[in-house]
Amino acid sequence: MSLTPEDVVTKQFQHVRFKEGFDPDEVDDFLDEIVVEWRKTIEENEQLKARVAELESGAPAAAPAATPEPAPAPEPVVEEPAAPAEPEPTADTSSVTSTASSAASIIARAERLHDEHVAEGEAKAKQLVDEAELKASSIVSAAEAKQREISQKLDSERKSLEGRITELRQFERDYRAQLRGYFEQKLADLDAPGGSDKGNSPSSAFGL
Repeated sequence: MSLTPEDVVTKQFQHVRFKEGFDPDEVDDFLDEIVVEWRKTIEENEQLKARVAELESGAPAAAPAATPEPAPAPEPVVEEPAAPAEPEPTADTSSVTSTASSAASIIARAERLHDEHVAEGEAKAKQLVDEAELKASSIVSAAEAKQREISQKLDSERKSLEGRITELRQFERDYRAQLRGYFEQKLADLDAPGGSDKGNSPSSAFGL
């Protein structure tokens, strides 16, 4: 399939996910320059082809040799007309070949530049995706480690508080039992004969 300047102008490239690599504006400007030079080359090529066709169609053919007057000899000799000479290659033909080669070189360079840009964009996009995935994995791992640390700390504090609550409950039960025993003893002392004398006895170990 032949490639024309209009194909280069209207060519649309797919945008990569991450805007990295070459500047798209610089690439567009360079392709515009290629299109301008390409069109000039095509125009010059057409002019040279027309010039070559004009020269080939208007080249005078070699005139046939004149027939000599019949000699007094008994049989006159007639010379055959000379064949027309083929036109030699001109400088215009060489210029056409050189222009076509230059156009092909420009096309090849543009295609190579396009392939390099696409390959570099894909490589850069893959690198960014890999870096993003690695960073996300690192963040997730750090968050999980922090969560485990906090969970262990909270579990340790919970166990400590549960132990403290158990101690306080045991102290409360012991204190209630001792206090009940103390009051029961006092009531028994009051009910017993001579309880008033016992009532003047020193307070128990509870300090009451």
